[in-house]
Parts: sequence; structure tokens; C-alpha cells
Amino acid sequence: MHGMTLIEVMVVVVILAILAGVVAPKVFGNREQAQITKVKQDIRAIEAALSMYRMHNFQYPSTEQGLEALVKQPSTDPVPKNWQAGGYLPRVPKDPWGENYHYLSPGSHGEFDLYSNGVPNSGDNKKIGNWNLAD
Repeated sequence: MHGMTLIEVMVVVVILAILAGVVAPKVFGNREQAQITKVKQDIRAIEAALSMYRMHNFQYPSTEQGLEALVKQPSTDPVPKNWQAGGYLPRVPKDPWGENYHYLSPGSHGEFDLYSNGVPNSGDNKKIGNWNLAD
């Protein structure tokens, strides 16, 4: 029987380390980009639900009512008179990092602001919002 020598094992380990160094950044970079894409998709879906809410009730939910108004009929003013039975969303999603989406109505970028705080610990503190989805 012939086993691997220490040199052969070390060569294999070095090759694996080099491959990991080349592949890992691409894999993790793609993961971050996939998470950002998911945020943008969530925001578009929530925007569509907010549009339906407005179509039925002639206004968006207030900041206080929040996105929960899309799942459960609000009981605080302004109470929607034509709230759709079953709601507008089955549940309010969380962003890919497990955080709640933020909603302000009226918003500083439009009729409402809907955003995620973005990639945690990225250093850029860039919010991903309905006002910058094309970025």
C-alpha cells in the first residue's frame, strides 16, 4: 500500500486554500447581492399591497398603523372603511437580515417611505428604499 506523503498532503492543502481564497469572495459577494435583490422584491410586493389598500380606502395606512395594516384591519384612526377581508398580505415579511421593514407615511421621499436599513455592518449605512430601487 502506498499512502500520501506529508509533502503531497501539504500541496493538496495549499491548493484547497488557494481555491477557497478565489471562490469564497465570489460566493459571499453573490449572497449579499441576492439579499439586496430580495429586499427590492419585498419592497415592490409591499408597495403593490399598499397601492391596493389605498385604492380601497382612499389613503395609505398611517405611520402608526404601519405595515401591519396590510395584514390586520387597523382599529386606530384613520380606520379603513373598505378594508379587504383577508388583508392585503398574508404577513409582513422581514428583510433578509431578520429586521423589520420601516414605513413612514407621509414620507420624506414621496407619499410614503418604505425601506430596509440595508446590509448590516457594511460600513456604508445605505438604506434600501422605495426611492432608490434602481441603484
